[in-house]
Amino acid sequence: MPISISNQDLEDFLNEKVEKYNQPEFIETDPIQVPKQFIKKENIEIAGFLAATIAWGNRAAIIKNALRLMAMLDNQPHDFVLNASEEELNRLQKFVHRTFNGNDCIYFIRSLRNIYKNREGLQTVFENGYQTEESVKSALAHFYSVFFETKGERTRKHISNVNKGASAKRLNMYLRWMCRSDKSGVDFGLWNGIPQRALMLPLDLHTGNVGRKLGLLQRRSNDWKAVEEITAFLREFDPNDPIKYDFALFGLGVFEKF
Repeated sequence: MPISISNQDLEDFLNEKVEKYNQPEFIETDPIQVPKQFIKKENIEIAGFLAATIAWGNRAAIIKNALRLMAMLDNQPHDFVLNASEEELNRLQKFVHRTFNGNDCIYFIRSLRNIYKNREGLQTVFENGYQTEESVKSALAHFYSVFFETKGERTRKHISNVNKGASAKRLNMYLRWMCRSDKSGVDFGLWNGIPQRALMLPLDLHTGNVGRKLGLLQRRSNDWKAVEEITAFLREFDPNDPIKYDFALFGLGVFEKF
């Protein structure tokens, strides 16, 4: 049952938690530390995308495996994506994180190669899909179609399809990393073609449960409609940066067991 609290008190409470968790120390326990290793824009984009892709399950295991994957890419993900030989690609057969296996990994590299060689890179693909709306849904749908235009093995279960109602938690988290920027420096703010006001909450078990306890979310399923519902509520508190509250909801759920 949701707690009884006024909207103003709720806003104040969440802002306090944002201030607590939207700090550089957050990076030490989060997969965002993986792209934080890099300086080159394309390396950050690719490392961030791959780390976000496997960001489910135990956080320590996510970080460990994402760092291992970077090592398998010679810690030069952009160069590897563009230039890896078939022999070098086959090294990735050994990679596994939960249900994401070596075949999936190789397909991802091939698809990223297509995106960087023929589609001007991840930023351009996402931004071309964004249709100046108050949501990144069209950008996520466009990315899905482009990612799977590469011939070969299909690994569709590892990329969310918002047109089928998926919450797209990991893709929304990735867009937060790439598009959102503030004084704390946790997120990169590398891309400016998608405004942070249009970002959507990376909804998962933790943020969903906390959102329901706080009365931010009524819908029971963690699907795209739930993402729209809770993000609309958060926009009432900060229409220009609603996804800063991801730090508050996630911190309350993971660190405070709210």
